[in-house]
Amino acid sequence: MNPTIGIFAFLLSILAASFASPADYPAPTEGDYTIRDFPFASGEILPELRLHYRTLGKLEKNAQGKTTNAILIMHGTTGSGAQFIRSEFAGELFGKDQPLDATKFFIVLPDGIGHGKSSKPSDGMHARFPHYGYLDMVEAQYRLLTEGLGVNHARLVMGTSMGGMHTWLWGESHPDFMDALMPLASLPTQISGRNRAWRHMVIDAIRNDPDWRGGDYAAQPSSLRTAAEMLWFMSSNPLLRQKEAPTRAKTDEVLDKFVADYLKTSDANDVLYAIEASHDYDPGPNLEEIHAPLLAINSADDMINPPELGILEGEIKRVPKGRAVLIPLSDKTRGHGSHTLAALWKDQLMSLLKETEQQKNE
Repeated sequence: MNPTIGIFAFLLSILAASFASPADYPAPTEGDYTIRDFPFASGEILPELRLHYRTLGKLEKNAQGKTTNAILIMHGTTGSGAQFIRSEFAGELFGKDQPLDATKFFIVLPDGIGHGKSSKPSDGMHARFPHYGYLDMVEAQYRLLTEGLGVNHARLVMGTSMGGMHTWLWGESHPDFMDALMPLASLPTQISGRNRAWRHMVIDAIRNDPDWRGGDYAAQPSSLRTAAEMLWFMSSNPLLRQKEAPTRAKTDEVLDKFVADYLKTSDANDVLYAIEASHDYDPGPNLEEIHAPLLAINSADDMINPPELGILEGEIKRVPKGRAVLIPLSDKTRGHGSHTLAALWKDQLMSLLKETEQQKNE
């Protein structure tokens, strides 16, 4: 398993094979942008913050120098921009005449702080790495686009899971930067209830593990297995889990194999920091400040953002140009992982792009 893919994306690669529909799109170009003396909200400063990214397409600007075709897509917890370069996402969106045609758009897929090939604890600082939050991650993404890539406006800002949460924050912190916003598999409220509980369990398992040694372990602590098991448990829906593991023995086999594969490439500090980063996520108080049209998409079988809470339906009313879509449970949905199966929602994306294109021209 590629260590930059992340646990949710790894699960998707197993579950979503039936959605594969290869398309011809340009190979991504990879690069790094270094921010000197990056200040974190915690008060810590990192002398060199490396942000890795992938881009597809060519940046375009109008006569006034305004960027016209930039698309920012942000990944989920423990993932990276690499997770989108798959048939069920890029193959559905980035090909010629597809919704995010890479011959027309400039697509940016960054690795967030602490993820993928960007600066992270496992690079050497371990638990001395700055304790970052989602606000830090969004600010770093903004500086990557504006300072590193020359993007001064985005046609669309979107993201999945953690990236979806970042999308809400982008709409509040840089309200005039984009034409449209599309958060997937997220809620516009602070992490609480069951969502906070499973994260707390993972954090406790690692921090209270004697083998963790304050982050300076020589071998991965046994609690990393607990973290992997919890993430596996939360990432799909009960129907799929029952189908793939209909007996006690089969369940043990499936889970043990997954965890064994995951442990080969994962790092406890990276996982710990990535999960703790949600501590400052709370777009709720400022939803009215989101100016751009926003389309929030969740799925009915998402155990991390269950629709029965009614949070999205209530809070979206506070977003001036916001609306929400709930994808119903079907044999094609994959629980929380439905966010990366573009075939499920790309028609909604096309509608959003068409709607906001018309508004730009009015």
